[in-house]
Amino acid sequence: MRMRPVLCGLAGAAVPVLVPVLVLAGRRRLRAVEVAGESMLPGLRPGDWLLVRAGARPVPGDVVVARHPERPELLIVKRAVREEDGGWWLESDNQAAAGRRDSWDFGAVPDALVVGRVVARYWPLSRAGTVTRGSAGLHAAVTPARPVQRSEQ
Repeated sequence: MRMRPVLCGLAGAAVPVLVPVLVLAGRRRLRAVEVAGESMLPGLRPGDWLLVRAGARPVPGDVVVARHPERPELLIVKRAVREEDGGWWLESDNQAAAGRRDSWDFGAVPDALVVGRVVARYWPLSRAGTVTRGSAGLHAAVTPARPVQRSEQ
């Protein structure tokens, strides 16, 4: 599943949500990315915005963002299945997705290409929540967050 950096395709409706997220990101080494692809369905969908803890060491079952080993400018989101000599074995939750590419195609991804661990989905608000650890072959689990409260002016 390809990821787009936070500044690409920024929708006007997302701006109020992104401002506090970006403030937190600067303090906690968090990075915001947008999902673009179906390889992590049904847990993560195209258009979902995720927070990634940069530099966080994954453990098996974590959903991670990594640089594609054959195209380092491209970010991908996959499940860390196991650590091997030479890096992490990363798999898609939806192996039937059109265009899916993961470690079955390019082998283990070197540690240096793993950007970090996905900690939450924050957009769309109706599906916001933390992304919890799963196991290989299981879908990304998202624990819903408390509804956002808006104040009237």
